[in-house]
Amino acid sequence: MELTDTEKIHNEVRQGEAYAPISDIKSVYKKYFYIESYGCAMNFADTEVVASILNSNGYGATKNLDEAELIFVNTCSIREKAEATVRKRLTEFRKLKEANKGVLVGVLGCMAERLKNKLLEEEKLVDIVIGPDSYRSLPTLIQQAETGQKAVNVLLSRDETYSDISPIRLDSNGVCAFVSIMRGCNNMCSFCVVPFTRGRERSRDAHSIIAESKDLFESGFKEITLLGQNVDSYYWYDEQNGHNVTFANLLESVASIDKELRVRFSTSHPKDITDEVLFVMAKYDNVCKHIHLPIQSGSSRLLQLMNRTYSREWYLAKVDRIKELLPTCTITADIITGFCTETEEDHQETLSAMEYCGYEMSYMYFYSERPGTLAAKRFEDDVPLDVKKRRLQEVVDMQGILSARGNQNDIGKTFKILIEGNSKKSDQDWSGRSEQNKSVVFSKGDYNLKKGDYTLVKIKECTRATLIGEIVN
Repeated sequence: MELTDTEKIHNEVRQGEAYAPISDIKSVYKKYFYIESYGCAMNFADTEVVASILNSNGYGATKNLDEAELIFVNTCSIREKAEATVRKRLTEFRKLKEANKGVLVGVLGCMAERLKNKLLEEEKLVDIVIGPDSYRSLPTLIQQAETGQKAVNVLLSRDETYSDISPIRLDSNGVCAFVSIMRGCNNMCSFCVVPFTRGRERSRDAHSIIAESKDLFESGFKEITLLGQNVDSYYWYDEQNGHNVTFANLLESVASIDKELRVRFSTSHPKDITDEVLFVMAKYDNVCKHIHLPIQSGSSRLLQLMNRTYSREWYLAKVDRIKELLPTCTITADIITGFCTETEEDHQETLSAMEYCGYEMSYMYFYSERPGTLAAKRFEDDVPLDVKKRRLQEVVDMQGILSARGNQNDIGKTFKILIEGNSKKSDQDWSGRSEQNKSVVFSKGDYNLKKGDYTLVKIKECTRATLIGEIVN
């Protein structure tokens, strides 16, 4: 049976050509949407779900902002800076909307849930406000907004996982993809707004995760990252087979799809990552040897105030165990400076913990109070801003030393690299990552390689952020 124009374009979208030229699809789609995503990988994964929902309801994606009749921003409320960036962008979109009365602007995700009234009614920056558990209602909300009605849905769900939706891989390199395995969070870290904006933790059907991962591999993708706010607390009861599925079970199932499929995961919580997960990582060569293990602070006193439910000693012992079972595994972290009541002694404990763990990379921030969190209710944000920034700079400097040291130690070693595309600086060089999640650049040479191929690369030199090598196949 011959496909309709709409079906042909939808197939192209599914296979990675997510943006079709407007001139080619004028009569096919109702309207064309443009999405920007800010924040963590979870937000980017959500954006791909949103794009799929819109596409299935007759809307087409475009990269050209001037051609879009629907503009969406997928937001993050975890950091104050992220919110400020989104506000600035929404103000710019309002000017565009004033010049073209037919344009609708919507805000999605965490910031939508937290600031719905301000964005929609007080500041009038947007036409549509939709929270992370309500994306299925987006087509209806668009229709409401088109008639001038308030279009808002920020209801949180105890069971929504979008497990039946096949995400559209926006801006994909065709090699790497995210696969969401759970939503929400049950960890009430006192500084964090996520439990209030994304709701309670719930795990996705394991069969749907494995099916999506298989489909990605069969479509040409060579690496997937299993995503969750805390992947190690993944738990799903398989009624079909009558047993519980833990994250270790799920990781092994995905790794078993094919040895050519690389598997990563993020993020791990120090209190939940188990030896069983580490054993699976050791057993399967295609499970990458890298763990993102946020410490937040090296001070047990501050960790207690943060409600992280582990101590400095517990965390360092977990790092020791990882290095014992996985000697080549790299560890990265999140670090906050200037949390409520932080002293110089607390700060020094963070620096010493960083050095002990030898992080290859960290996401580093100074504390910004988030309204509605336990810390905002219970503690005074009493560390002066200049002190927060000075301590953050010292953390950044320490991480610079550790990153440089780690890269220097890799000189002379050979790694199996998955080619992700051309280097940003030259199309004569390939760019990819090692299983330790390190960026590697190397000359293409005369080898008949292409994006998505694996190759062995010997490291010759490095910068603070990148390993530089040559093919040794």
